[in-house]
Order: sequence, then structure tokens, then C-alpha cells
Amino acid sequence: MKKIQLFSISIVLLMSSFICNAQTQKKEATAATQIEAYYFHNASRCVTCKTVEAEAKADLESLYGSQVTFKALNLEAPATKPIAKKLDVSGQTLLVVKGNKKVNLTNEGFMYARTNPKKFKSIIKEKVDKL
Repeated sequence: MKKIQLFSISIVLLMSSFICNAQTQKKEATAATQIEAYYFHNASRCVTCKTVEAEAKADLESLYGSQVTFKALNLEAPATKPIAKKLDVSGQTLLVVKGNKKVNLTNEGFMYARTNPKKFKSIIKEKVDKL
């Protein structure tokens, strides 16, 4: 009887370790497929720079909610330098990243954020949907 109880407890412990491992792997896979948007800027910013950030953030939030995270990062801040280096960014840039795929929306942002925000939003939707 003791052997059966010991065997049963061993099976339960073994099964629980597999379940925990599977959940950890699922979380890691989800994190790797998360879409992130980065707006790299300098400390000194013009109206257009601020508008690109505001429009991109608002558009991504309205289109995707919490599915896409948005981060505005000052290139002159020491904490930003490793991220900028990892993403190969050296100047003002609007990037959407999923895994190892990068979509650069900088030109579109500076062309349309102030003059045609609806077109900018449609471009964001088109590019992010492909990811």
C-alpha cells in the first residue's frame, strides 16, 4: 500500500513539473512575438517630432490596444543607448518591431503626421497588420 501511495505522489509531482515547464515556454513564446513600437528622439524636439510621437502612439493604441506597446526613447539618455544599438538606430526613428522583423515608419511619420494624420494611420495599420 505504501508503494502505491509513493508511486502516486511521484506521478503527481512529475506531472506538475511538466505543466509548469509548458506554461513557462508559452509565456516566452508570447513575449517573443509581441509587437513593439519605438520612437527614438533627441532631447531638443520640434513640433513635427512631437506630433509624430503623439500620432503614432494614439494610432497604435486605437488600432491595437495593448497588443502593441509604444515606447518613446530619448537617444541622449544613457539607458536608451543599448536599445538603440540593438535596433541599429542612430537618429530620430519610428520603428515597429516583432521578433527580428523591423518596419521603419520614420519617413511616413514626418510626411503625414501633421499634414494628413488619416493617411499616416492607414499606413501604420497596413504595415503592422503584415507583422
